[in-house]
Amino acid sequence: MLQDKNPSKTDIAKLGEFGLIKTLTENFKIQNPSTIKGVGDDAAVLRYNDKDALASTDLLVEGIHFDLAYFPLKHLGYKAAVVNFSDIYAMNGMATQLLVGLAVSNRFPLEAIEEIYEGIKLACRIYNVDMVGGDTTSSRSGLILSPTALGEVETNKVVYRSGAKPNDLIVVTGDLGAAYMGLLVLQRENETFKANPQHQPDLTPYTYVVERQLKPEARKDVPLLLRELDIQPTAMIDISDGLSSEVLHITQQSGVGANIYAEKIPIDPQTILTAEEFNISELTAALNGGEDYELLMTISQKDYEKIQYRKEFAVIGHITEDKGAYLITQDNKKIALKAQGWNALKD
Repeated sequence: MLQDKNPSKTDIAKLGEFGLIKTLTENFKIQNPSTIKGVGDDAAVLRYNDKDALASTDLLVEGIHFDLAYFPLKHLGYKAAVVNFSDIYAMNGMATQLLVGLAVSNRFPLEAIEEIYEGIKLACRIYNVDMVGGDTTSSRSGLILSPTALGEVETNKVVYRSGAKPNDLIVVTGDLGAAYMGLLVLQRENETFKANPQHQPDLTPYTYVVERQLKPEARKDVPLLLRELDIQPTAMIDISDGLSSEVLHITQQSGVGANIYAEKIPIDPQTILTAEEFNISELTAALNGGEDYELLMTISQKDYEKIQYRKEFAVIGHITEDKGAYLITQDNKKIALKAQGWNALKD
């Protein structure tokens, strides 16, 4: 995992807005030829030839989307960037630039904000993305991050949520439910610590699920692999709000239905063990947990042989002509899917 530093503290008010921006961004290096001008002017300048530009923004609010009691600042910066890159990959594109909005209260010294930007910088380096600008302001309600990812895709390769067709196969990457179980572990250990500050949590048995929550990875490899395999998905979305919600997004926007099969949903063994410990179904975690940032797609049946033996993909169901999305259980019961994943506007 990433490690936070513990440096001496610097009052950011002494730097001023432009001094803070310069301090946080001066070590970011330009990596893409499409970045003509990055940080330092009123807007970034990006240049594309025969490609569609993609843009996606997100908002992460302290107390709503993260708890700093157990979320290291460097991890937070990394995750804030990566979850936006994921949206670009879900369009079958490549993320190329990032802008970051930051609202911060005076309880945070410069070094704390630098930790956030260290995480952002690491994500940009790993995913070959240029940080090209953003904005900073003060906040009276805690820390707020608002990253915006830009990307590009060939005009005939972009994939929307609305293209699924009857008899298409429903495919997911990776495994599901781990991030939610990691969140439950962190919340439990935090409550235990508050009750007994002498308690030192042992997260060793939960390394994978905790990592999936604190340091998720976006599937940059998937659009590249799809090109290599000559597969054009008919629809695609990233799994941020739980599998059920994402299946419903695709079926509703495509005007189709879906059947997914419980025994086909890929779930890591550590997710299963942790779910048993919390006395919940691992299937519930996969369907409703969210924050896995895997990709859910539909593909034509003619492309099945291309992915049949690829460990990156799992076929979990198919698109139907009749409206309605259903989970087919192992005993062949048909249960209507409901969007029960993350809802930031719900109390």
